[in-house]
Amino acid sequence: MEISLPLGYEEQDFIKACARREQWAQQLLYEEFYGSMMALCLRYASSEQDALDILHEGFIKVFRHISRYQPDTSLPAWIRRIMVNTAIDYYRKSMRRRTEDIETVFELSHEEADAVSQCSEKQILDAIQQLTPVYRTVFNLYVIEGYSHKEIGEMLSITESTSRSNLVKARQKLKEILTSGKYGYH
Repeated sequence: MEISLPLGYEEQDFIKACARREQWAQQLLYEEFYGSMMALCLRYASSEQDALDILHEGFIKVFRHISRYQPDTSLPAWIRRIMVNTAIDYYRKSMRRRTEDIETVFELSHEEADAVSQCSEKQILDAIQQLTPVYRTVFNLYVIEGYSHKEIGEMLSITESTSRSNLVKARQKLKEILTSGKYGYH
């Protein structure tokens, strides 16, 4: 664990303090993971406010279920998993319709590294946030989190081919956004 604990405290004591809802422990945990988890939530959200909603809901789940945390595992990975699942839940609530199946996609396009390599992290994040919720979620789960299309399909209640289709479309849309001239790269 990477958190600097008060003198005399071990990880297990810290986790127990969080489970007892001791404010100092919860605040320490929140402050330690706020930045990295907010960055994760921003990738799934369409706005900073939505990301904050996901983040806060995720921390509520962390604090509610901290007693289930296994001390021999990675606390950052455990919290990250909860945040990703919270983002997926948020997506499910906002999903209005499913996208078309892969049969409607004619061919995979190759990404041009030139446009992306010239963009800042903020520009890429802004472009990701412009994607529809389904495209953004599939893109994040596949490209950033490393899930397979089969796993994504199970998580989002869509077919594997729909996951692939949504990834292709997300990449195409990102390419359009990043090469549209808004960022000055044609």
